[in-house]
Amino acid sequence: MTDSIAAKVAALPKTPTAALKQMWRDLYDQEPPGFSRSYLVSRLAYRIQELAYGGLKPSTRTKLDALADALDPKAARQRVLDRPVAGVRLVREWRGAEHTVTVLDDGFEWEGRRYRSLSQIARSITGTRWNGPAFFGLRSGKR
Repeated sequence: MTDSIAAKVAALPKTPTAALKQMWRDLYDQEPPGFSRSYLVSRLAYRIQELAYGGLKPSTRTKLDALADALDPKAARQRVLDRPVAGVRLVREWRGAEHTVTVLDDGFEWEGRRYRSLSQIARSITGTRWNGPAFFGLRSGKR
């Protein structure tokens, strides 16, 4: 980056919000969005550099557009709150024995076998019905 471009970008975090909004109007020819200050700073930094050095190549923009079109926006935002991320290992000691469960994308693994739920594993370990997430310490039991 040249000194003047680098200096402009470096000054953005210290610039008052009103000045950032005016800069947005000047650089984008439209009103600034109602997002956070940090969003304005990051987008303005990009825009300053884009105007100075050029934007993305058309081929890159085409690839990004194709990738975005292939995404299912609802699926991308879904988050399974009832289970930890795949790859996590849950460890529980029960009656002197340590039991390790690995979280998979589509279930759980314990002692080389796949299970659909933690409750099935907890029942196999204890011989009684348990709430699997509570047994492995993922829930406090209090609502």
